[in-house]
Amino acid sequence: MGRFHRHDDGTWHQHDHDEPGHDHEHSHDHEHHHDHEHPLLSDGSRAQLIGDHRGYDTGLERIDVLERIYDENDKAAASNRAKLDAAGVKAVNLMSSPGSGKTALLARTLDALRDEVRCGVIEGDIETSLDADRLGGYGAQISLLNTGDGFGGECHLDAPMVAHALDGLDLDALDLLLIENVGNLVCPAEFDVGAHSRAMIASVTEGEDKPLKYPVMFRSVDVVVVNKIDLLPYLDFKLDEFLANVQAVNPSARVIKVSATTGEGVDGWLGWLRELLAQPGK
Repeated sequence: MGRFHRHDDGTWHQHDHDEPGHDHEHSHDHEHHHDHEHPLLSDGSRAQLIGDHRGYDTGLERIDVLERIYDENDKAAASNRAKLDAAGVKAVNLMSSPGSGKTALLARTLDALRDEVRCGVIEGDIETSLDADRLGGYGAQISLLNTGDGFGGECHLDAPMVAHALDGLDLDALDLLLIENVGNLVCPAEFDVGAHSRAMIASVTEGEDKPLKYPVMFRSVDVVVVNKIDLLPYLDFKLDEFLANVQAVNPSARVIKVSATTGEGVDGWLGWLRELLAQPGK
């Protein structure tokens, strides 16, 4: 079998070992070896299975299983969106790497909008209620979703998980739902959770190469929030290069530069949310 991935339009593509560009030879029989020396195990023997690909030799069957998983997820996402539309709620799937400042930006957002917009938050984390607790006291409804609690400790939120979290909210009492996804620049981009728009936060402490290293994430979003700009004088971060990389990967993405710590630029983020709320229902 070869490697495979899901495209943005939902189609699949498989890279077989005998395709052009995959001219390196691999043997998948019992005598599969690599030239590098295998590490020692605790009993002094060599780890002969390092580099053995036999466990993945289930190409078509594995793709078929994943297709069914995505199909079921997309059906659940459509159901979530319909439920939100029926209640007149706009939802944003907010993604980022760990430590980028999602929760800090959400706190500022809830504080700024508390007298203007009825907000709800689905707080996604593998474990703990730390971020949900941090967002308490701003007048927003909060539904905690720990993926380690009955969901296998997933590194992302999917539509069935969000459907479960929606049951903990009074949607008729909301205008805006902010879904704080699990911190991860890979998997969250591949799962539609039923939101109307996608946003991501990229902090200046992460490096200007991230759009090129994680193009699926940057390509999947409508807005890129560049956070922690208050740290720019102290970092060797090439902002112009980062912006050029975003443009190369996703020319249509809006870029908003903010500091969730000082509040600089947050009005631009709030303005984007207000634009989303002003859009007619679907």
